[in-house]
Amino acid sequence: MTIAKFSRTKSEIEDATTDGTAVTLYTCPANARSHMSLLYITNSGTAASDIAIEWYRASQTETHNIIAGKNLSVGDFIKYDGSFIVLEEGDQIKFTPSATGGGASPHLDCFCTVEEFFIPVGG
Repeated sequence: MTIAKFSRTKSEIEDATTDGTAVTLYTCPANARSHMSLLYITNSGTAASDIAIEWYRASQTETHNIIAGKNLSVGDFIKYDGSFIVLEEGDQIKFTPSATGGGASPHLDCFCTVEEFFIPVGG
C-alpha cells in the first residue's frame, strides 16, 4: 500500500530596510495548511534596530504579535525552532523594523522553513 504525501518543504527569505514598513515573509497558499518549523531573524545592518513579528490569521481577519518589540544589536539574531506554527490558508507572517539607532537605515533579514500540506478541494 502506498500513501501519497501531498506536501512540499520550502524556505523563504526577505529583508526589511525601511523603518516602520512591514514585510510579508510568508503567506500560506490556498488549499493548504503549513507547518513553520524555523523562523530566523538577524540584524545585518550597521545599527541596532527593534523588530516586531506578527501573525495575520486570515480566518479571523486579526493580527497577533509573536514578538511585540525586541531590540537587536548589529549581528544579533532570534531563532525559533524545535516546534512548529500551524498556518492556514491566507495566514501571513510579517516583520517590521523600527527605531533603528543613529539615524541609520535598518537591514533585518528574516527567513523561515515551512512544509506545505495540500488539501484536496472538497476535502
